[in-house]
Amino acid sequence: MKNMENLEEILNILLRGVNKGVPVGISNRHIHLSRKDMDKLFGEEAELTKLKDLSQVGQFAAKEVVTLCGPKGVIEKVRVLGPFRGETQIELSMGDCIKLGIKGEVRLSGNLENSSGITLVGPKGAIELSRGAIISQRHIHMNEEDGKKYGVSNGDIVSVKIDGVRGGVLNNVSIRIDNSFKLECHLDIEEANCLGLNPKSKLEIIK
Repeated sequence: MKNMENLEEILNILLRGVNKGVPVGISNRHIHLSRKDMDKLFGEEAELTKLKDLSQVGQFAAKEVVTLCGPKGVIEKVRVLGPFRGETQIELSMGDCIKLGIKGEVRLSGNLENSSGITLVGPKGAIELSRGAIISQRHIHMNEEDGKKYGVSNGDIVSVKIDGVRGGVLNNVSIRIDNSFKLECHLDIEEANCLGLNPKSKLEIIK
């Protein structure tokens, strides 16, 4: 029995060490466009021009930018990310929502029902969307093997611990599992700045 307890303690120590290796991805405001909205903003059959690849496979930052217009303010040069999506989604920080004068609701990507509307302006036209602007819920991308390693399932809610002078614990972190995903915790720029994080930072999953 004592040997089993010692083995369990060793395994827990090893797992805590593994947990500290989750990389951080810091997200600034951006927009995912649908094909039809791309046509309206940039012209018929316009294509996205890749600027650089992002950490998640197949995702990229495009050279194209748009202007966001809300009831109280405007934000220019908001980067478009590719590839195209079925519905346009704008991901903002709370500060952005205050500047624009729209309701800032924390949502998982794709959950756009009753989200805030906004006006988009591109070089070839403008669109007034009835929904689509959200604050992205903090989340961790991982594949199934990572899920087994960390003992979590798709849709689980966990907390993460950040070390350092401005470190702390963030709750309500959603687990998103798909075998196309690369292990990474996505936080918006306000969360990252508050905790003193940078693209080289790592964090620990705690349950």
